[in-house]
Amino acid sequence: MTIRAFAFDLDGTLVDSIADLARAANAARADLGLSALAEAAVESYVGDGAHSLVARTLADDHDADWTNTPEQQEAMQRFDLHYKAGLTIATRFYPKVQETLHALHELGLPLAIVTNKPERYTLPLLRELGVSEQFDVVVGGDTLAERKPSALPLQYVSERLGVAADEILMVGDSKNDILAARAAGCPVVAVEYGYGSDVHALGADRVIGVFSELLEFVEE
Repeated sequence: MTIRAFAFDLDGTLVDSIADLARAANAARADLGLSALAEAAVESYVGDGAHSLVARTLADDHDADWTNTPEQQEAMQRFDLHYKAGLTIATRFYPKVQETLHALHELGLPLAIVTNKPERYTLPLLRELGVSEQFDVVVGGDTLAERKPSALPLQYVSERLGVAADEILMVGDSKNDILAARAAGCPVVAVEYGYGSDVHALGADRVIGVFSELLEFVEE
């Protein structure tokens, strides 16, 4: 396996953002006269973009879909307000992430973000965390016509970087990451510390427990 570039999921892979997502979701619920949800419940609703998260947290139901109802629109406006006001209050990098990103960047390897989080949150979050300049391409959930598990985001990264898909290592924590990588023809590594459930059964090429293990994929 020759790896010439890396693509990373964001939430649950590079950063633990659940506390800030839960805070914003519960503030939106409070604005609508609803009680707070447990942080674990919000965590279970993450992974399919902001509209899905708002629909699920509003209904407190993982099967809830975004149908653009007036109540959902109001909840989205409130969530948007609260989340933008505190993107990095409690959001932190997972262990060894910053050091490993720096090491990969110093080696001259192109790095990309491929997340289902909308650009309006992703770009300022990366700036606030001080790592935006390390990424050559950032694909949010609303950057393209399709998001993960579609192959399109990784195909876009491949085109932008000028690197073949089978030489881009996708790193994520959920089934959407593995499905997107498989659809695009990219090798894929799953992290076992993220938000995905039963990560060893997702079919990744490898599961890692510490982010720095990614350095093993870089040829000397």
